Amino acid sequence: MSSSNNNEVISEAKPHTVKKFELIERYVEEWMHKLLNYDKCEKLIFIDCMCNSGEYHDVYGNSVMGTGIRVADSLYNASFQYPTKQIHVFLNDIDGRKTDHIKNFLPKDTDNFKVHISTIDANELLRKLGPGLMRTKNTHTLLVYDPYKADVDWEAVMPFFNTWGEVLLNHMVSDSIRAVAVAKKPETIKRYEKTYQTDFTNLVPFGSNRKAYEEQIESIMASMRLRRTREFYIAAYPFFNRANSVVYNLIHYTNNPKGFSLFKKVAWQTFGGKSSAKNTHGSENQLTLDLWGDGTPKTVVDEDCYYIKDIADYIQSKFERQDNVPLDKIWAVLEEHPVFPSEGFRLEIKNELKNNHGAVAAGRTALSFKGRR
Repeated sequence: MSSSNNNEVISEAKPHTVKKFELIERYVEEWMHKLLNYDKCEKLIFIDCMCNSGEYHDVYGNSVMGTGIRVADSLYNASFQYPTKQIHVFLNDIDGRKTDHIKNFLPKDTDNFKVHISTIDANELLRKLGPGLMRTKNTHTLLVYDPYKADVDWEAVMPFFNTWGEVLLNHMVSDSIRAVAVAKKPETIKRYEKTYQTDFTNLVPFGSNRKAYEEQIESIMASMRLRRTREFYIAAYPFFNRANSVVYNLIHYTNNPKGFSLFKKVAWQTFGGKSSAKNTHGSENQLTLDLWGDGTPKTVVDEDCYYIKDIADYIQSKFERQDNVPLDKIWAVLEEHPVFPSEGFRLEIKNELKNNHGAVAAGRTALSFKGRR
């Protein structure tokens, strides 16, 4: 998925889309080494079933490489570091002009690295690959499912929730917010019913309630598991356009807590130490009185764009007036959080707790929480 000018071979990628490319690329850079260093991982598979042409131009006219090219280059370089591991990249787009174009940028196959190009419907490709992967051992899969509107074929995607692997799903929630309330065509209504797995009459009350659509999608993802006792983790981050409106959510699904923690860390790093690229115009530093709480001044919390201060406030609320709280216990609380990272920002979090939340070091491995300032 690139932009609204999806029929162009080289289309424009808005800043939020370029940021998405960066996030996925950075995640794969770390993800692949963790997997390839694991003895039981004999094969690594990356699938971008809606890869577009691989090349875009940004708002300034500069050439920008998309997810497929970035990831293929990273995995190609890794293939030389891990010669005993097999690495396969599947890139697909329904437009033959685009798959012809992407071939111009791909690295050559090696003994243990191979790129597979196809020009079919994305869901058809997944139906071909998915069942076989469910029966394959020692193979880890990362699927990127990136439609340019709210259009998800859950039957095609389901096998990838039941393999050893992860799914990155792009939920184009702006499409639903804009169009559900006015949808009239039977084919459009059917698409929304398929995507949200419910009767259209249940969707109409959602209106412009973004959270309702997001919760519905995450609920469906959780229901995709055939083994319901299997642990799963979902992290989702919003992407904003220059008008400061949410365009889509990039949702990460995994059965592995390490992958969950890694994705959260990389997301915050990509957004520059916060949970999105939303322009909060400095409101995060404004003080407001908590009239319904203890009456103390607090900074504004924006659930669409958390900062380190919000992580510290969350930790403070969990350990209020507790002494000698081990740091490992603090990080464990963050490991369970759907947005806050437990890695990558520990020094910043500790400094925020000590400097602005009244926490005191209790030796080198613990903090005491004396109460809010």
